[in-house]
Amino acid sequence: MQNDKKINNKDSSILLSTEFKSLKVTLDKGVAFITFNHGEINILDMVSVMELVQLAELVEQDSNVKVIVFQSSNPDYFLSHADFKLLQEFRDQGAYDSDEMPLYSGLLEKFRTMPKVTIAKIQGRARGGGAELAMAMDMSFGEIGKAFLSQMEVIIGILPGGGAAQYLARKVGRSRAMEICLGGGDFSALEAEEYGYINRALASSEIDSFVDELAYRIASYPAQAIALNKAAVNLFEEGRSNEFITSNAWFAELVKAPDFDNRVRSFFSKGGQTHDGELADWSEWASKLENS
Repeated sequence: MQNDKKINNKDSSILLSTEFKSLKVTLDKGVAFITFNHGEINILDMVSVMELVQLAELVEQDSNVKVIVFQSSNPDYFLSHADFKLLQEFRDQGAYDSDEMPLYSGLLEKFRTMPKVTIAKIQGRARGGGAELAMAMDMSFGEIGKAFLSQMEVIIGILPGGGAAQYLARKVGRSRAMEICLGGGDFSALEAEEYGYINRALASSEIDSFVDELAYRIASYPAQAIALNKAAVNLFEEGRSNEFITSNAWFAELVKAPDFDNRVRSFFSKGGQTHDGELADWSEWASKLENS
């Protein structure tokens, strides 16, 4: 479970004065702790996505923030996949019929490239867009026995809309990226560490202190040194926007197919997007939706 930090009064900023519905925000010694706190499973709906967009703008501009740690108040869910009803609404509004950078991909790329260090502390399930956010972070750490990551979109009849395939191909290699994107099942913290999906798998007794110590240590360095070290590592990933735009066109094709609506309908009828309904490995949904 996450540690909620006390606010250091010296770190007063516009970030702390902003009210969020899906996030809890604290700031201490240059480290912003962002805690997901949204419904049964921390679903990515319109509220949470737009608040993440707002958050990205605020932390990028806030000179008090050097490091951002994402965590969850829900012991079972770090950050879940997109609300499938929202995807249907966006499709019907023509939101995917664009040759520009998609909203969520653009958000994740902002976190990946901003001159602040981003860390995901995963204690619970990170699936779909939630796993994509973790991959866009500079570092990610998972709790053994609690953290599970997956790109489960293929089971619902679509592909990852936030850039998972592009992130995974670079992080874990082509064949393992295929296994993750086409298999659709969950990967435990230990499996994710072995694949390079996350940095490290840590015991429940270690993860909070490890991430805290690392975040505070980095935040003690000069802001320019942090920014340019991050920029130097990112040089090998310049010019990726076309990949996200192409992938979005394929996503649009799949989200318009009848299979998607049929599977979404079946998914909700069988307990999808509820706390208990998604506790099991997502690969089990393959058989549940097979005849949808």
